[in-house]
Amino acid sequence: MTRLAKTVVLVGMMGAGKTAVGTALARQLGVEFRDSDEEIVRAANRTIAEIFERDGEAFFRARETEVIARLLRGTPCILSTGGGAFLSGPNRRLIHDVGVSVWLKADLDLLWQRVRHKTTRPLLRTPNPRETLRALYEARQPFYALADITVESQPDKTVEDMARRVREALRSRPDVLEEAT
Repeated sequence: MTRLAKTVVLVGMMGAGKTAVGTALARQLGVEFRDSDEEIVRAANRTIAEIFERDGEAFFRARETEVIARLLRGTPCILSTGGGAFLSGPNRRLIHDVGVSVWLKADLDLLWQRVRHKTTRPLLRTPNPRETLRALYEARQPFYALADITVESQPDKTVEDMARRVREALRSRPDVLEEAT
């Protein structure tokens, strides 16, 4: 039996599978799954798109940092973050110091397949969303590469398979997954 000693923070682009894989991983480990975006939506009683429209991205990012800090101080869990959360130096440091970051790395074509029909992505509400996604992808890759662990997303793997791959990667960190005796 394993015990989660630190919160596992899933980072990566929209469409990388953070929510789906995170939910499956939490179930496999018997811990709670949390989503920083959902926590912000609940606290603001507005959608992320509404927050962006009314208050702007800077306001949203400040709330995001507050939520991540609060969740990291709580009981260890699996935490899915929004695609932009890990771009912030303070967020990266906090996550590294208190939890462990796992980059779900997916290629651009896979990401586009997963997000192209979604209307809930405010950053893709542009005349050319595919090009916007490509630009975000290229700009964000160097930040995601700073994650503690990288797990490659593969289109032929199920969500459960991906969760098992993340769990295996976490085994390299005895400070994260402790073997109960």
